[in-house]
Amino acid sequence: MKETDEQKFEKFCKQYFKNGKNKNYKQNINHGGNIIYCLGFIGAAIYFIGQATSFWAGVLGLLKAIVWPAYLVYEAFKFLIG
Repeated sequence: MKETDEQKFEKFCKQYFKNGKNKNYKQNINHGGNIIYCLGFIGAAIYFIGQATSFWAGVLGLLKAIVWPAYLVYEAFKFLIG
């Protein structure tokens, strides 16, 4: 059976965001949030690096791509709570 691109991408994201707990412990939970975060990270990295005008701005863009969910939640609470 040939592996599709979606399966390869899902496999990559699952390996990239692997849980740091005991590797022998098998969890039977859904890892859908990791896939969404992986897509968000890739999209944010492409956006921030594309907007960069220098090498260090690109490095800063990569760091922003890693922590963008924290900014999103902060701004949402600031908007909702005031």
